[in-house]
Amino acid sequence: MKISLNEIRYYRGLYSWSGDPAPQGVDALVEKLGAQLGAVEEVENLGETYKGIVIAKVVSCTNHPDSDHMHVCLLDDGGVVQNVDRNEQGYVQVVCGAPNVREGLLVAWLPPGSTVPESVGKDPFVLGARELRGVTSNGMIASMRELALGDDHEGILEVDEDAKPGDDFAKTYGLDDYIIDIENKMFTHRPDCFGMIGVAREIAGIQHQAFKSPDWYRPDAQVDAPEGPGLKLQVTNELPEEVPRFVAVAMDNITVGPSPLWLQISLIRLGLRPINNIVDLTNYYMLLTGQPIHAYDYDKVAERSNGDGAAMVIRRPHPGENITLLNGKTIEPRSEAMMVATDKELICVGGAMGGADTEVSGETKNIIIEAANWDMYSIRRTAMAHGIFTDAVTRFNKGQSPLQNRAVVAKIVGDIRQIAGGNVASEMVDLNQVQGREWVHPPVPVTAEFINVRLGTSLAADEMKTLLENVECQVAVDGDTLTVTAPFWRTDIETREDAVEEVGRLYGYDRLPLELPKRSIKPVAKNTTLELKGQLRTTLAKAGANEVLTYSFVHGDLLQKAGQDPADAFQVGNALSPDLQYYRLSLTPSLLDKVHSNIKAGYDEFALFEIGKSHFVGEMAADDPDVPNEDTHLALVVAYGDKKSPAGAPYYHARKYLGQVMPVEGALVPLTSFDLESDKWGKQLAAPYEPGRSAVIVRDGQIWGVVGEFKASVRRALKLPPFAAGFEVHLDVLSGRTTDYQPLPRFPKVTQDITLKVAADLPLGELAAFVEAQLAGSQLGQVLARVEPLDLYQRTEDTAHKQATFRLSVASYERTLTDTEVNKLLDDVAAAAGTKFGAERM
Repeated sequence: MKISLNEIRYYRGLYSWSGDPAPQGVDALVEKLGAQLGAVEEVENLGETYKGIVIAKVVSCTNHPDSDHMHVCLLDDGGVVQNVDRNEQGYVQVVCGAPNVREGLLVAWLPPGSTVPESVGKDPFVLGARELRGVTSNGMIASMRELALGDDHEGILEVDEDAKPGDDFAKTYGLDDYIIDIENKMFTHRPDCFGMIGVAREIAGIQHQAFKSPDWYRPDAQVDAPEGPGLKLQVTNELPEEVPRFVAVAMDNITVGPSPLWLQISLIRLGLRPINNIVDLTNYYMLLTGQPIHAYDYDKVAERSNGDGAAMVIRRPHPGENITLLNGKTIEPRSEAMMVATDKELICVGGAMGGADTEVSGETKNIIIEAANWDMYSIRRTAMAHGIFTDAVTRFNKGQSPLQNRAVVAKIVGDIRQIAGGNVASEMVDLNQVQGREWVHPPVPVTAEFINVRLGTSLAADEMKTLLENVECQVAVDGDTLTVTAPFWRTDIETREDAVEEVGRLYGYDRLPLELPKRSIKPVAKNTTLELKGQLRTTLAKAGANEVLTYSFVHGDLLQKAGQDPADAFQVGNALSPDLQYYRLSLTPSLLDKVHSNIKAGYDEFALFEIGKSHFVGEMAADDPDVPNEDTHLALVVAYGDKKSPAGAPYYHARKYLGQVMPVEGALVPLTSFDLESDKWGKQLAAPYEPGRSAVIVRDGQIWGVVGEFKASVRRALKLPPFAAGFEVHLDVLSGRTTDYQPLPRFPKVTQDITLKVAADLPLGELAAFVEAQLAGSQLGQVLARVEPLDLYQRTEDTAHKQATFRLSVASYERTLTDTEVNKLLDDVAAAAGTKFGAERM
């Protein structure tokens, strides 16, 4: 955002809106802007570029004796230029080839020793006194292009201001100026600061000066009633939600031509190219107020309308409709774009760029002036879709206030009448969805204590009131409470914290007390969840598994391939990629999606695991019903290529990994024995798994985890090898996991095997747990006992029993055990097993 210091000073003198914007000089102002408003990217001293150029009067203009197009001119500069040759009357001789040079003309004279502005920043061209076909020329009379004020080189610049010979050219046209370029990103939440009135107001506020906007800048501004028969203008808004305000008025008998030089220079020094007086005024008031304005040729709009007069419709584009833009590019607008059309065809991409078919040209006699308010998100998407990056887009996609449109239209209509003639030819059309509102956001109540606590200040409520009123906020004080009503152009003061920020910024962040926060040196409490995740990662990595990190968003096609229903997943409204459409319901599909690519890359045996979050439609956070609940899961997939498939079922390999992170004996229930229809979330979790070859962890009637092999349909869809299985569990299931250290005994252990014959239907895990408990509760004192299942055998002729062999390891912390003590211990274990299960020692 470029601002002109001279422009601000000009309006300050015109409207008396504040004190001097730079009372301590430009450098001090730039430093203050960077600290309290926005980062300054560049400061350009225009005065240096135009230094030494003076206004002179052509008192004589004769033909060059040796040229058919050049003229010998005598200039009156009021005698202000030193060290230059003059005639007896004190005039200076200059040779000029411009066709429009003539006696009596006021011109911009570049005397010897000055630098041509067009060459500044390139290869500077310093003028001198030299002969042109035998006639001495002292410097030159400059054109617009040579003055770096435009592209016109057909003739010299004609001074149209009330000036006299010897006046400083830069001062006359405000070119003794500083252009301050403030980074746009600093104003993302401040659309009012994309106009010079807004920046001038902030400059006053940060310097504790009271600011008063011009009287014409008011939300209830009016234009004069139509004069004469007028022009018919009908506007229809089919998008009231996205276009809350559309203001338009027609004018007739306009004379389109070049703008006054002051207006052209005002635009050029801020980076815009002059076009004609109508378009230039729309750009000028956009730079002044931040509100983009568009001008249409009324007759061209009427020609493209049905019936009598001009019809304008704000709507979506119809399929197949095209529009040729002002830049010459023809586009088919995206289906959700906001367009301005007649009742027959498109004429403008709303808020972005007008159409070439209705642009204002030199033949235009009647116009329509429009100032609207467009949805910033739609503008952003349309601009990106079609590569339209205009000054209007820059301002609209920051969210302009819908309450300033009338003021801007009324002001520009008055200036058009002064500069281009014409009359108001229709009533002002104001399609207003914010009728009756005087602010964008309601008044914000906040206490002075609330503000002081957050800023570390001790300001009184009245001091805060003054700071806020300096930038035209309305503030009512009742004891310690301030009620802050933002002016109609502010869109950013919505909460108490916004008021805190505003007071701090206007007061000056550099004036806030510098005090380091106090902190306790007590150790931070351990985060049990982080510790658990670290333990799980370490355990599974030691077991040979590899951790992966996948996106929390997945494609709907992946959910369907895994047997899950995308309708149960949250859909992302503005996905980063077409492949990232949904929040995932579980982690397993993301892992399965990586199996085939790894096997294809040559990895024939591997296990992948991930710790991550999942979401489910209808499951909301307990403390906020508007926020989806996030469940943290651990998932693992083990896979072997066809050439590496080991013996045994894949289920037991996955269960072995699950056993590394939780005790599985007695915790698992066959998936076929659980009614999935009663647990919608569990149904999606278990969807990829084959019910007959899987088991689930059930708590309080709900599934909390699943382990098993995958359905044939899932294997086909995701190109999984036959040997593939996995598990997925809620992290809460693993939260009771402990890793207590148990010291090893100093005395040697004794290892012996024991075989027990038991009923065939007795679970091996239950028998092993019983044996280990008997060892731990022995009469041998404190011991370290381990039970390892070694063998399971069933005789062909005896299917009612099975023989389980365990390897027992026992070591005492007190002494070396004897064989007699260990044998007696085994006898006691066998006897207890016989009593409990009817076991027989073999």
